[in-house]
This record gives sequence, structure tokens and C-alpha cells, in this order.
Amino acid sequence: MAAVIGFLGAGNMGGAIINGLVAVADVSALAYDVDPAKVKALADKKLAAPAATPEALAAGADYLILCVKPQYLASAMKALTPHLKPETVVCSIVAGVTMARLRELTAGKCPVVRIMPNTPALVGAGQFALCLEDPKLGEAHRAFVHGLFNKLGRTYVLEEKLFDAFTGLAGSGPAYVLYFMEALIESGVLVGFPRDKATDIVSGLIEGTAKLVAESGLHPSVLREMVTSPAGTTIEALMHLDRKAVRAAVIDAVAASRDRSKALGA
Repeated sequence: MAAVIGFLGAGNMGGAIINGLVAVADVSALAYDVDPAKVKALADKKLAAPAATPEALAAGADYLILCVKPQYLASAMKALTPHLKPETVVCSIVAGVTMARLRELTAGKCPVVRIMPNTPALVGAGQFALCLEDPKLGEAHRAFVHGLFNKLGRTYVLEEKLFDAFTGLAGSGPAYVLYFMEALIESGVLVGFPRDKATDIVSGLIEGTAKLVAESGLHPSVLREMVTSPAGTTIEALMHLDRKAVRAAVIDAVAASRDRSKALGA
């Protein structure tokens, strides 16, 4: 019998996960959103069935994925929680919401899972941190949740104490890469390329370099050394970055994001 995956929220991330379920056998999606048009768009594509109310969503789902903004979660759970079944697994991708808070919001009625995704999930290349520490979570449920998100990208089963660190590194990480891409694009314009050509060159550069790391099996440091010839153009550029402490700034940025994540969850 197909497992029903319920979605409270069908925005960018919820919609991305629902789209990814097309590749997963023996599951179906049920969705509710305060904006009915979002659910209708998914229903029209036969990606999810609409739930008329949050109560109907809770009653019909075997696994319930919370995809709402943090400020709306508590009010949404007031409607959902009375209709949760003991065997329902509640999974949250809501930033900063701890396992303890999830247990409180669900009144301890059912097992909970904390998940931290990142935005490449929108194209099926996400990274998902999974906290599967709830004692109420059975082995079959653990395996199902892990297998489900593994089909949507890369999964990392982590202790909850590492979630803030994962947020700083991978949750916020796409923004760092895009920030660097923007800088490279601007540099391309500076040295004479039209903006569209600079954008295409930089996009290919990032894509190709990531593929090189993934397929070569070599550490990025080794690959960097391979392109850094003595007294050449690359070492000149890298020495300039080191004089500007760019490496240290990146490390400090990840730590700052981690610390902000801790503050939000306090």
C-alpha cells in the first residue's frame, strides 16, 4: 500500500520535494497551503492531491512534512495536532525548530524528525541533514525517511547538536557560492566580456569544477595545486586573495551563520 506524504505548505521547498516524489515508487502526496492556487497547480499536474483543511491533511497522511515559515508553525499546529495519529511521523524542515519544540507542538503524540534542506533541492540536487534521534521513531520509519530524501539529493544523518553547523555550511552555503559567482561575473565584465557571456563562462566554470572534484576523487587542494604553476597567473591571483584574507573571511562567515542559527533556535 502506498505511503501518503502530507505537506503543510506547498511553496518553493515543499513544492520541490513534491516534484521529487515523482521518482519515488509507492508514495503519493497530499498537500495543504493557505494559498489554494499553489496546491491547485500541483494537483493540475497530478503531483499531489489537495487537502481541504489542515485537519484533513493530518488525518490522511502517514508522514507529515512541515514546510511553513517559522512564525506560522505554532498556529498551524494547533489545528493539526488534535488529528495526528500515534503512527504518523511528523517531519519538519522549518529552520531553527528543535526536536524538543517539535515534540511540544505535537503534544508528544507521534514520532518527529528534524530536517535541514538547502535550495538546490529545487533542482533535485539538495543536501538534507536528518535528525532521527526520536526514541519513538521505529527502524522502518527511519529507513523510509532516509530512503525518501536520499532520492531527492544527498542525505546526512546527524546528531541534532550538528544542525546549526550544517545550517552554517550547507543550508546557507548556496548563497556563498552564488556570491562568489556574482563577483566572478562582475570581474568578467570588468575585463571586457558582455554580461551574458561572463555569466555563461562562470556558470560553466562552477559546474565543471564541481564535476572535476566529484569524479576525480582528488582533494580540492590537490586539484588547485595542479592549476597553480610556479610564477604563473594563478598563483598571482591566489596570493592576492590570501593578502585580502578571503579564506579566513569565508571560514568566519560559516561560523557567523552557525551562531545565528543557534540564536534563532534558542
